[in-house]
Amino acid sequence: MKFDVLTLFPEMFKPLEESIIGRAKENKQIEINLINIRDFSTDKHKHVDDTPYGGGAGMVMKPDVVYEAYKSVENSNAKVVYLTPQGKTLNQKKVEELAKEEHLILLCGHYEGIDQRAIDLIQPEEISVGDYVLTGGELPAMILIDSVSRYVDGVLNKESIEEESFSNGLLEYPQYTRPEIFEGMKVPEVLLSGNHQNIDKWRKEQALEITKNKRPDLLQ
Repeated sequence: MKFDVLTLFPEMFKPLEESIIGRAKENKQIEINLINIRDFSTDKHKHVDDTPYGGGAGMVMKPDVVYEAYKSVENSNAKVVYLTPQGKTLNQKKVEELAKEEHLILLCGHYEGIDQRAIDLIQPEEISVGDYVLTGGELPAMILIDSVSRYVDGVLNKESIEEESFSNGLLEYPQYTRPEIFEGMKVPEVLLSGNHQNIDKWRKEQALEITKNKRPDLLQ
């Protein structure tokens, strides 16, 4: 899986060098290329934004700079995603759908957003990570990369993906590890029994109960 990320702040993506995503990069299971949009500014001060026509607060990213940055990685086989509060909310179904792509181009807005003409030319799919506003698209892009990369072959074992929250429409059952007794609280006896049929039954019941209590909307 290849990710090309168009951003004004490539240094923000350093966390992706760590943990599971960092190992996936080292193992060549995923590729993350950071393209600095500012490199495509043509004026000597490297301006990438300007005041909005019609007035208003903040600055708007210039269409020519954004479009030139996009053209540097344009690929007819790639899917382009614009991270924006106006997009459809990212969910597990969309994550699994995106994981089937071989090449994703992620466009990160900033300030008051991107001149609409660049968006009209690029025609990306617009995705939001929630009904709130962030300072830019970098954090949403990292969320998308992390969530999608987990479904790339070899990044995680298959069992981890199949039994986690949302994978079967339910939240995940509670997890326990050593010590067997902690602060007077004991691990549920069924998990110590070695009876995998009973363990599976208990986990399914727990997942259903947790979903019913915390996210009943998932059961509708």
